[in-house]
Amino acid sequence: MNDWAPKRFWTKAEVVARDGGFAVDLDGRAVKTPYKTPLIVPTRALAEAVAAEWQAQEDRIDPTTMPATRAANSALDKVTPQRAAVAEMLAAYGESDLLCYRADTPEALVTQQAEAWDPWLEWSRQALDAPLRVTVGIMPVDQPEASLRQLHALVDALDPWELTGFHDLVQLSGSLVLAFAVERGKLDPDAAWTLSRVDEAFQISQWGRDEEAEEVAAIKQQAFRDAARFIALSRTI
Repeated sequence: MNDWAPKRFWTKAEVVARDGGFAVDLDGRAVKTPYKTPLIVPTRALAEAVAAEWQAQEDRIDPTTMPATRAANSALDKVTPQRAAVAEMLAAYGESDLLCYRADTPEALVTQQAEAWDPWLEWSRQALDAPLRVTVGIMPVDQPEASLRQLHALVDALDPWELTGFHDLVQLSGSLVLAFAVERGKLDPDAAWTLSRVDEAFQISQWGRDEEAEEVAAIKQQAFRDAARFIALSRTI
C-alpha cells in the first residue's frame, strides 16, 4: 500500500451503496485499492468496518491498524484475479496438515497432541468427509486421494472474499482442518489458535517464556482473529 497518502486528508468516511455492493467514500471521494480498483465490497457490514478504520486514522495513515481494508484490497487486487491458483495452493495444505504430524517423544507432548488434535481429525472425517492419516516425525505421509479431492472442492467453493480470510487462517495455523473449523463456526479463532500452538506451548512449559517470540505470536494471533472476522463480515447482510 505504498501509494496511500501518508497524511489524513478527509473529514468523514461513509458507506454508500454502489454497483451492486457497498463502497466507502472519503468526503465524497471513492476509496480505491492500491491497484486503483474501486473498493466495492459485498456487504454493508464489511463496508462499515472499512469505513470505521478510515475514520479512526489520525494525522497519518497507519495501514497496520486497518486489517479489514487491507484484506478487502487483497480480495480485489490479488485473490479475485488468481482465485483458482489461490484455492489450489491452500488445498495443498491437506497433504501436510499440522494435525497429522505428531511427536514420538516425550510422552507428555504425544498425549497433548492426541488430546488436542484427534477430535478435529475425527471432525474432518465426519463433517468434511475428508479422513486424514497421522504420522510420527517429519516423514511425509500420503493422504487419501479422495480426501484431497474433497478438500480441494471445499476450498474451491469459497468465494474470493471468503478465500481471502481463509488464506490467512490456513497459513497462520498450518492447518486446513482448523481453518475449516473456524470458517464453519465450529471453533472460535482463539480456540483454534491455541490448538495450532500445542507444540509451542509445550516448549514454553519446559524451557520458559521468550518475550520476543511471544510478541510475534501475539501479532499472528490478532491476524488470525482479523481473518475470521473478515470472513464473517463478508457474509453478513
